[in-house]
Amino acid sequence: MTPRKRLRAPLAILTVTGLALTAACTSGGDDPDGGDGGDSAGGDALSSLSIMAPYFAAVPPEEDDLIDQALSELTGVDLTVQWVPNTDYGERTNVVLAGDDIPDVMVMGKTPAFVQTAEAGGFWDLTDYLNSGDYPNLVSENPEVQEATSVNGHVYGVYRARDVIRHCIILRADWLENLGLEQPETVEELYEVARAFTEDDPDGNGADDTYGFINPAWPGSIGSGSPYDAIELWHGAGNVWLEDGGELVPSFTTDEWMEAVEYERDLVQNGYTNPDYATMDPATWNEPFLNGEGGIIVDVQSRAPQLVELFREQDPENAENYVALVGQPEGPHGTFAMPTAGYSNFLAIPRSSVETEEQLEQVLQVLNDMNSTEAQILLNNGIEGDNFTVEDGYAVYNEDRQDFTDQVSGAWAQLGTNVAGYDAYSTQPATPYDEELAQLRLDLQAEDLENAVFNPAASLASETYQSSGTQLDTLISDARLQFVAGQIDEAGLQDVIDRWHSQGGDQVIAELNELYSELG
Repeated sequence: MTPRKRLRAPLAILTVTGLALTAACTSGGDDPDGGDGGDSAGGDALSSLSIMAPYFAAVPPEEDDLIDQALSELTGVDLTVQWVPNTDYGERTNVVLAGDDIPDVMVMGKTPAFVQTAEAGGFWDLTDYLNSGDYPNLVSENPEVQEATSVNGHVYGVYRARDVIRHCIILRADWLENLGLEQPETVEELYEVARAFTEDDPDGNGADDTYGFINPAWPGSIGSGSPYDAIELWHGAGNVWLEDGGELVPSFTTDEWMEAVEYERDLVQNGYTNPDYATMDPATWNEPFLNGEGGIIVDVQSRAPQLVELFREQDPENAENYVALVGQPEGPHGTFAMPTAGYSNFLAIPRSSVETEEQLEQVLQVLNDMNSTEAQILLNNGIEGDNFTVEDGYAVYNEDRQDFTDQVSGAWAQLGTNVAGYDAYSTQPATPYDEELAQLRLDLQAEDLENAVFNPAASLASETYQSSGTQLDTLISDARLQFVAGQIDEAGLQDVIDRWHSQGGDQVIAELNELYSELG
């Protein structure tokens, strides 16, 4: 087989919110009336395997299509996939789990309801099985991510891997060149670039019509991956939680966090960010960059090639001269990189459909086979010689089979976990510049991964946080925005933090630290 270049192919990112699992799936394997889900009744070995997953394509794959046939042959069982539109997936999950025909495998998210159901025995605990070494394709190449997917030390699903490092700084390369500035390597240098982009006429038109940072109104709360979260981590405040002397403390209670939000406030108060930072629609994030209004975006790396393509539409001859991509900068207390969660939900196995350990081991073997190199190519690229061919280690797609390719990338790819590494083909870059940019992204991911700061509390499920965490987080994120806007001062910000403590925060701290000490 032709060697594959290790460029990660983009995979659709699943976002399912509000999954409310019912008590119907907590009956476990002791319920003789549980759904058969895949010829599993009576403790026999599985002759088929049913999976429920979301799809993003215009239409779902047909039953027994080419991928279905190839995977069934590869795994030795008849695979049946219940495809659900992503927009309906949460509601459909509730209906399925309340019924009698529960699939053998389901794409699930680590919601409070799932945590409660899993700990009550509704889903198989896979911890010992994944640690056994019997399923090498399910052994995570990133133990920190595996830990983050767990619940209080127990793993209830095979997570679907995503790039661990995605944050970066994207700058107007032409503005840097016009002003004779180097790419920033520290937060101080980044601040100076923001000032220069605002005050030194980077586009040379003689008008005061530019600014540095482009920040949209961020829909999530604290710890949701916003530019503010990244800046705070760069300053050494940790990732939502920080370990200090063996104890977990909230990042926003540290001196480093206060130093970071003062940095953010100075950017806003000096006009070094867009004036509508509190209301700007995130869907329009690219526009000021393209239109020559703002010159700095802190976001995921994939935005850089998107911007290059948009510049190609505006100025095909010079499109490669507008976008600079740099990694995460050194802060005043060291170099810290913002990681993602590293996964997008996981494949969980309900005990009401997979009733015995024998059946569970068979399901895990199927999932292991579905993470082989051959299966990854099927799930992410399709059928070689049909909808794609391989040239120089890249996938080149057949335009006449685009509908089928869309079903592969928009549906079948949702079944891939890639926890042991991604081995499918990447799409052939359009130009040598695109290939260089893709390699730069990989290089920055490898470099920043060495400095990644993971949330030490990601695997812990505090009862109080499960019920009140959203309100508590929003309390802090709203106060942060008020502080950078100059609506409250440091004393006012501290008052809100004190309220966080009194309204349940102290209980969250106590519960998380109790769990942390038990697992330590």
